[in-house]
Amino acid sequence: MHYFEETEVRQLLRLPDLIAAMREVMMEFSAGKWHQPLRGILAQHGGFFGVMPASGESMGIKVVTYYPGNARTALPTHMAVVALFDPRTGEPLALMDGRYITEMRTAAVSAVATDALAPRDAKVLTLLGAGVQARSHLEVLPHVREFEEVRVWNRTWERAERFAQEHGIKAIPLEPAVRDADVVVTATSSHEPVLKGEWLKKGAHVNAVGAARPDWRELDDAVMANVVVVDSYQGARSESGDVILSGITPYAELGEILNGTKSVPATKTTVFKSLGMAVQDVATAQMVYEAANYQGSK
Repeated sequence: MHYFEETEVRQLLRLPDLIAAMREVMMEFSAGKWHQPLRGILAQHGGFFGVMPASGESMGIKVVTYYPGNARTALPTHMAVVALFDPRTGEPLALMDGRYITEMRTAAVSAVATDALAPRDAKVLTLLGAGVQARSHLEVLPHVREFEEVRVWNRTWERAERFAQEHGIKAIPLEPAVRDADVVVTATSSHEPVLKGEWLKKGAHVNAVGAARPDWRELDDAVMANVVVVDSYQGARSESGDVILSGITPYAELGEILNGTKSVPATKTTVFKSLGMAVQDVATAQMVYEAANYQGSK
């Protein structure tokens, strides 16, 4: 059984293919073609240890850790491995570093949601947060919209300025960064709302990828009063503080929008609340595995 280092995963993942695969797996999930229990979480030792299994056409599990204290060290705050199995025999097929998989599948699913829900003529993208997910979203979202302006804000202003300089974009204070933006990404480690609904342009789209615990929030009640689409009903109702604490009922799963069983008028302001799903990790790992086999057969 081969172990795929992060460098190999990076070489084998192609973003257009990943976006297409995430669109397909979200449709399959909402159509009942995957089995995925809630992630199991152990909150000890100053961090979180999570297990995320899923089975469909592929089968596997991601084991992920989140240790916020690592931000003060050279270690990443998020680390993971993904194990892939043959669903017909149970044979272990591959083990691979899951950090890059997590980064890019999250942004790829946001790209799918943006393509389905954001204005077709979206020109202004705002990133709230200047970490790994801000970087991955900055790389992936232009595959589905042609942005003319990108803005970034971060609670630690020096990080926003450094991120802006590295990527040739604008660092802007929070409220001005959001006002008149067509697409907003919240990718923060905040436990309290940072995005206010009163700042949002009518018809804007929000991808909310932080606040993955039941008592954490990035979005205030006014944001959550818009059309809220989630990756998984079960996950959102059990794990999303933005959903639980606001008391709203999600309108749809993303897969339902993609399958055409539910629709959203183009003029509506939309929120995609993304918690991340095992089906996304397993489908991405399957892509990596198949790409490696294809290269090996040439």
